[in-house]
Amino acid sequence: MDTIERIARQPVLPVIVIDDAESAVPLAEALVAGGMTSIEITFRTSAAAEAIKRIRDCVPDMLVGAGTLLSPENAEAALEAGAEFGLAPGLSEEVVNVFADADKLFIPGIMTPTEINQAASMGCQYLKFFPAETAGGAANLKAMNAAYKHLGLKYCPTGGITLANMEKYLSLPEVFAVGGSWIATREQIASGNWEAIAGQARAALTQASRIRQA
Repeated sequence: MDTIERIARQPVLPVIVIDDAESAVPLAEALVAGGMTSIEITFRTSAAAEAIKRIRDCVPDMLVGAGTLLSPENAEAALEAGAEFGLAPGLSEEVVNVFADADKLFIPGIMTPTEINQAASMGCQYLKFFPAETAGGAANLKAMNAAYKHLGLKYCPTGGITLANMEKYLSLPEVFAVGGSWIATREQIASGNWEAIAGQARAALTQASRIRQA
């Protein structure tokens, strides 16, 4: 099973901001306990690279990705730490190339048809629609993608996604997953509330399974 298949099999990707790498392993274990086996560690803090490394070393069931990769330096640091895929809120050809050279999945962010066009021209098949809710939501994504259906592009909407609204995204055939920070909030991670995180992961996957089987 390749990287994208593993993500799509459990189509809710937790978007994680982690302040202390010591929390990385118990966080990943809590998510696995809730049934989740993919994670996005965002490069918004200095702990990101070490968190990725620790999860790769200690939680073999977890597929570890790096998010918020804004520069080639971020991308290289993420790959060196062991990231198996990468994401970004925007589109940078330099970052795309770093992941292409490493033969790793990269999911750049798009918000407009022009950006979809540019990403497709760089060979990106999987795109992050961000910020989803404030950029017109599922209806806007469906309308934009109409012109690109023949290319078979797939999307991971992120930004404002919750348990309450993810159905409208996961119901779209062009959406392979959604990303959300509600599954493990920064405050819950800092306080070590692993039971709550496991429960939120379980609830998200239960909801996603119901939507996909409808």
